[in-house]
Amino acid sequence: MFKRIGLVVLVIIILVAVITLTFFNPGEVDLNLVLFSGTYKVTSILVGAFVVGTVFGMLCMTAFVFRLISERRTLRRALRMSESEVSSLRNLPLSDAD
Repeated sequence: MFKRIGLVVLVIIILVAVITLTFFNPGEVDLNLVLFSGTYKVTSILVGAFVVGTVFGMLCMTAFVFRLISERRTLRRALRMSESEVSSLRNLPLSDAD
């Protein structure tokens, strides 16, 4: 429940920030990139940069999560092997006991 409240508050804060940026930055900027160029509103450029950064962050996080999943799988396999080795050693008869 608190996560949802926090998410709603975060969305409201972002919307207020976007509305504030739109209100205080009505101008346009010439943007010349390699593939395209044009005149865009400052707000559009900021929102575009935010979206591109978010997508890039998600892609990087996805690679990190896949690496963690692979490491977890390897560790679980090693744990199963160690547990089976310990149980087989426990089942061996004692030969030193006289």
